[in-house]
Amino acid sequence: MTLSTGRRARRAARREARRALPLRRRLLPTWRICLGTVLGILLIAVGAFAVLYVIVPLPDPNAQAVAQSNVYLYADGVTEIARTGAVNRTDVDIERIPVSTRQAVVSAEDRTFYQNRGIDLKGMVRAGWNTLTGQGMQGGSTITQQYVKNYYLTQSRTIERKGRELLIALKVDQQRDKNEILAGYLNTSYFGRGAYGIQSAARAYYGIDVSELTLPQSAYLAALLQAPSAYDVKTATPANRERALARWQYTLDGMVQLGFISATERADTAFPAPIDPQPATGLAGQAGYLVGVADDYLVTNRILDSATLKAGGWRITTTFDQDKQDAFARAVHDELTDELDPAARPATDTDVRVAGASVEPATGRVLAVYGGPDYARQPYNDALRQDNQIGSTFKPIDLAAGLSSHRGSSSDGLPISTETRYDGTSERPVTDAPTPYAPPNEDDIDYGSITLRQAMAKSVNSVYAQEGVDAGLAHVRETAVRLGIPADVPGLDPANTSMTLGTATPSALDLAGVYAALANHGEAHRPWSVAGLERVNPGPGQLDVPDLPEQSGTTALDRGTADAVTDVLRDVIGPRGTGAAALDLGRPAAGKTGTTDANLSAWFAGYTPELATTVGLFRENPKTHAKEPLAGTAGYARINGGAFPTRIWTSYMGDVLDGTVVRPFDLQPTEGNSRPGTAGPSTTPTTTAPASASPSTVPAPSPPAGGTGGAPIPAAAAPTAPRRPTATTGAVPGTTVPDPVITIVTPEPPTPVPPTQPQPTQSQPSPTARPSTTRPTTEPGTTSPTRTPEPTRSPAPPPTGATKPPSTSRPPATADPATPPPA
Repeated sequence: MTLSTGRRARRAARREARRALPLRRRLLPTWRICLGTVLGILLIAVGAFAVLYVIVPLPDPNAQAVAQSNVYLYADGVTEIARTGAVNRTDVDIERIPVSTRQAVVSAEDRTFYQNRGIDLKGMVRAGWNTLTGQGMQGGSTITQQYVKNYYLTQSRTIERKGRELLIALKVDQQRDKNEILAGYLNTSYFGRGAYGIQSAARAYYGIDVSELTLPQSAYLAALLQAPSAYDVKTATPANRERALARWQYTLDGMVQLGFISATERADTAFPAPIDPQPATGLAGQAGYLVGVADDYLVTNRILDSATLKAGGWRITTTFDQDKQDAFARAVHDELTDELDPAARPATDTDVRVAGASVEPATGRVLAVYGGPDYARQPYNDALRQDNQIGSTFKPIDLAAGLSSHRGSSSDGLPISTETRYDGTSERPVTDAPTPYAPPNEDDIDYGSITLRQAMAKSVNSVYAQEGVDAGLAHVRETAVRLGIPADVPGLDPANTSMTLGTATPSALDLAGVYAALANHGEAHRPWSVAGLERVNPGPGQLDVPDLPEQSGTTALDRGTADAVTDVLRDVIGPRGTGAAALDLGRPAAGKTGTTDANLSAWFAGYTPELATTVGLFRENPKTHAKEPLAGTAGYARINGGAFPTRIWTSYMGDVLDGTVVRPFDLQPTEGNSRPGTAGPSTTPTTTAPASASPSTVPAPSPPAGGTGGAPIPAAAAPTAPRRPTATTGAVPGTTVPDPVITIVTPEPPTPVPPTQPQPTQSQPSPTARPSTTRPTTEPGTTSPTRTPEPTRSPAPPPTGATKPPSTSRPPATADPATPPPA
């Protein structure tokens, strides 16, 4: 038998054996067919790759490297706010870049850089697996690939662009030296603060030439490459600051792993704090703050990444109203700045800062923000910062949670309503609380039995600390998040009872969104600030314009609950409420004052049916950024939410609503939550501002409670409160204590009066200390500031059992409780 005959016989035998198999088995391909198919596909893929490698050229780098300015417009789409985005870049040779800087970047971004061929298949597979298994989106790009993307291609996320990136990366690795590639990457990468390239980054973060960078500084700049804007520790949120420090540690650990530094050198390395951000040109006045809010919206919503946005070429139409923006800045200047005298009071009238935001309740559009007096002088956007506790402006959230919880109160076991009565005794221990807590009311006043409605108007701490626990602290937190408080802000911790009195630290813009949801009958819109996005001079290869997200509301509260809270907050802006100064608005309004422990911040958040606005006041050391007490500002011993924040709010709201139709609140509170004497849906009448032009007798605010609507206490005339005064408000169901009256007299300058019983100034507690139950003391001060005489209010007899501090000519400054710090 010949060889060929034998082969034919074997093949015939195999065919016969296969025919004998069941049909389903015969349908499966043999291993020979499978192997042949795989080899064929591989050969085709290799051939196609080889062809593409040859025909795909290196693009002209200059075609994609020319950056343009971003143009920011007001909501009218015509008026320009600012132009930004010109690339801040100075290329440097690799020899000028310290070896430690190069090593830090390699350790942070691509630890196989010196071994790979431009791509790292193992790293790509690992990144894909980590992403699929829920460990977060991860990239497997090498430094060469990132350089190719920055220098030759665009930032678009498409399969076609990724394929070109791989091919060009292989070519670049073959044609360029590793040091040349690394230099190109370091000169084109974005580091935040508008800095492109390592040289600009060194100057932006440390004010030095790149050649002077130290090891720890190099590690921090390398860490920034992963998230340039988010990891800037000078402006980052607390959560992002922790991530930035972790990335810095990761970079140093990589340098040890790769043998660039020793473990001892690593252990001795301390974090190098960068300098404060320097203002960009063209962003003076309010422009820089508006640009910052718009950029923050685009980046946090992943519409554009930081590098693409900063590279320029975008026309951005914002939601900001120019008239309202100008009115906000004018109100701060007229109501606060003009009252400050840094030369006469350098220890108290310097470093005073204001944060504010104004949102349209029906849509969530951000109409105006106040981030500071001038971005050229203060390049920090106070409207976005999340490090100031909001104090008693959190109490409406406590109330909303209680009304929606269907849980019984600790006082009578019945479901919580606005008319549920609580014990308003100062320093009464909270029952069933996760942590011991016995908050004092302001001036240590006891209120006895008092309804939640009355306790909101007087901002009684002891009542709302207990009501929040009764509602369920987890439910309170959930309600806060649904209304718009970011879930990750510090102080929003149901494990600490003090959360009920406002230890959370949302931004002024976040808080405006919360109150806008209340004004909108419980429908919440996340505040948004960009209405239009388009390319300026679009060209071939440019990034496609992404779609802006649809703006739709979510139901944070049912209407009956939200309207019940609004109905209660109307009483805050009343003769007996802590926001009495807002009566000057002369139209239906609702709101809440807030002040925090040691007088570190003061707030007023309020709304009319068409507009919600928040104003926060605080002091901050410009060098250390440590918070400083407001006590003594403008010559007053205590500055609370009913003072300058309410005055600024009232001035701004009056200005922007002047000439518009007065809209009443259309309220439909749930059954049992209507104000006493009414039932069912209600339409609020127009609020009448109190007369002040001629001598008359008008109702005065009630005594200082958990936050009062009383006048500011002149530093030289700050009276001391009795040890345990008692307010009789609400002592008997269905009865009220008549308002004390005050008489407007002929204007004359205030006369300093020595305190009747000076007490030592209260020391400032650490913001992270356990809430103190020590009863506050009224702080003695100095002479009242010189000012244009205004009608002054003579002291009126207080209600039985309580002592009323004498008022002055100014609107309320002692308006809210000191909220203890987080435990």
